[in-house]
Amino acid sequence: MTVTVCVGSSCHVKGARDIIARFNDFLTKQGLAEKVELKGTFCMERCGEGINWKIDEEIFSSSSVEEAVEVLRSKVQGLLTEKGT
Repeated sequence: MTVTVCVGSSCHVKGARDIIARFNDFLTKQGLAEKVELKGTFCMERCGEGINWKIDEEIFSSSSVEEAVEVLRSKVQGLLTEKGT
């Protein structure tokens, strides 16, 4: 699984750097840093929609860092379940 966060100027101003830090903390604390690649990319061409990021090819636009973390948490729930078994 790959999580990619837009670091273009619009997303950067809206909090992309904070999202990357929070995603990294979450993945590390959950023991998923080895299973999930976290990276940045330049403009995803959705600047007016929020802070843009994607899991594999599914794109998300979040209005806040907290919203993005909650979406990530729900999307990686399957990996957390696998880890627990």
